[in-house]
Amino acid sequence: MPVTATPRPTGHPGYSETLPRKPESAAVARRLVHIALAAWGLENLVDDTSVVITELVSNAADHGRLPSIRVIVSRISEDRVRVGVVDRSMDLPTMRTDSNGEQVRGRGLLLVDALTEQWGTELYGWGKQVWGEIQSRSAA
Repeated sequence: MPVTATPRPTGHPGYSETLPRKPESAAVARRLVHIALAAWGLENLVDDTSVVITELVSNAADHGRLPSIRVIVSRISEDRVRVGVVDRSMDLPTMRTDSNGEQVRGRGLLLVDALTEQWGTELYGWGKQVWGEIQSRSAA
């Protein structure tokens, strides 16, 4: 008897990976972003999206609670992607707006805000996802 496959809705295409909650995981997250964007023909978004995912991973590494984080890259429309990092902390990210020139760290969300169409936080009962959406400039 032949086996038949029944198509099921799968939602938007996406890539995700669980990584150690360490700053070094940003390099793996950037590779995941590059792979996803190349598969979708959105290589023009690699630079901005790589900066955004690096900042989100860095924040999760600094403020998460458990030893791992989850990086998610999804295509939400033909010319728009969302990158997010899930961690087990309920602490909401805050964007620093002070102008202390001696402060080297703590301004990553300013970069995220500048490079994304929008960004935000989804709270879960056990943690959160901080995400940003990047759209192709040629289609914006």
